[in-house]
This record gives sequence, structure tokens and C-alpha cells, in this order.
Amino acid sequence: MIGRWRGSRTDRVHRTSPLAAVPTPPSAGVLACRVLDPVNEPVRHAEFAVTDAAGRPVVSGGADPYGSFVTTVPAGEYRLAVSAEGYTPYRATTQVAENTLASLGDVTLQVARPPELPDAGDWEIEPAHSSVGFTARHIGLARIHGQFKSFAGVIRVTDPVERSAMHVVIDAASIDTNMRMRDDHLRSADFLDVERFPTLEFYSDRFVHKGGNRWAVTGALSLHGVTRTVTLDTEYLGLGNGMEGEVRAACRATTELHRDDFTVSWQTMLARGIAVVGPSIRVDLDVQVVRKG
Repeated sequence: MIGRWRGSRTDRVHRTSPLAAVPTPPSAGVLACRVLDPVNEPVRHAEFAVTDAAGRPVVSGGADPYGSFVTTVPAGEYRLAVSAEGYTPYRATTQVAENTLASLGDVTLQVARPPELPDAGDWEIEPAHSSVGFTARHIGLARIHGQFKSFAGVIRVTDPVERSAMHVVIDAASIDTNMRMRDDHLRSADFLDVERFPTLEFYSDRFVHKGGNRWAVTGALSLHGVTRTVTLDTEYLGLGNGMEGEVRAACRATTELHRDDFTVSWQTMLARGIAVVGPSIRVDLDVQVVRKG
């Protein structure tokens, strides 16, 4: 009976061991931690990057719904970097031994100070250091990347920034996917119909601060003779100085457009029923602005 009790107790220990549920190959251990915010709530969108002692990437990934991260790695020394939108990054070095759990316990991320906002006034988009790009799915497989080479815009920054306004004009004929025949087709009546609709225009309606350096810029986009409301998911990158000492502000933004919303409905199907051009277009903006005057 004592032997059976000891055996069952050993089984219980193995089942409840931190490594019991993690397959651990020979000469490997487990690295783990949990990420919390300053009020001890899990940071569910935390990202992890593990490198070895030489700085080579080993593994990366995101936290689970409880802010936890668990990974199996060969025994050795590792550097762990934890980052999350709106928080100051965390870095640590730890040693992982064979068949051992190396836990950093609870890691608390501190709220990052958002970058300084631009002063009130009119700011112009600087085309030489900005881009308006897009990505479309082709025949259900590859992605086609392109950009508009000619555009202009101005942002009137106010105090508070939420009342700011933006107007951007894009030359539709300047579309460039690095293939002349395709670009000519995109300029035709099948797609942009640039003879009838020579420009794309965006007028912002509101700026909404989403926390940290994240903003949502909502407004009206006119494309192909149709106007629809779109929202730019925007990351504000802060202020800097140019070569001549001028103050610049920068941001990145993305949105997704559906061709049918703007009556750009040309469609051809392959023999197996796959559309030549996908129904949605991803738009990626990298913008630098300079103060007018």
C-alpha cells in the first residue's frame, strides 16, 4: 500500500510539474514569463523575441490571453525582449538549464510616454520622403505591390490635435506597379478610368487618439467618382530635424479598400474560378510633413 501511495504521489508530482505539459527534448529547458501592466492586468498583445548569447534570433511570438509566454529552447544563455504598443520595452538575460523551467515570473511593463505632437499650424506632405503604396492579391496567390508617384497634401494641426484636418490629392495616372502593360490597364476604364477621374482625394473628418502613439484618422475618400468613409489606422512616429534643420513630423498608416465599394468592379476569372484580381486592396502610407513657411 505504501508503495502504491508513493507511486501515485510521484505521478501527481509529474502531472503538476511546470514542465509536465511541455515536451522537453534532451539538453533543452523551458523559458517562461507573464507580462502585466502597472495595475497588474495581463498585456495580451505583448510580443516576445528571444536571442542567443551571440544575438542570433531563436524564437519569437505573442503572449496568450493571460499575458504568458512559454517556449522550449536548448540549454544556454538567452536574452529576452518584451514589447507592446504603448509600453516601454523590457529586456532581460537568463540562463536556461537542461530539463529546467527558467521563469522570469511577472514582468511589469511601464506605460511609455507618447512622442511629442507637432505644433499647431499648417504642415505640408513632403513627397520626396513620403510614399503612397498599395498591395493587391493576384490570381489568388501572389501579391502585387504598387504606388502612386505623384501626390500632395496638407495637414492643419490644431490644439487640441483631435480637431485637426487633412486634405490629400493623388494623381491617379501616376500609378506604378513596375510593369507598363499592367499600369496602362489600371489607368483604363476597367479600373481607375483616369481620363474621367484624374485624382483620388481624401478629406479627414476626425482624429481619434487610440492610446500611446496610435491614432485613427477617419474621413471621406473620393475614388473613381465615388466617395466613401474610410479610417486610417495610424502610428505617429514623432518629430525630427531635416538636413537643413527644419522640423519634420512622421507617421505610418494603413487601411483596406474594397474595389466594389468604389465601383471598380472589373473582373476576370481563371478556368478554376479564381479571380485574377482580389476584391480588396491594402493601402500603406509612409508620410513626412514639414511646417509651411
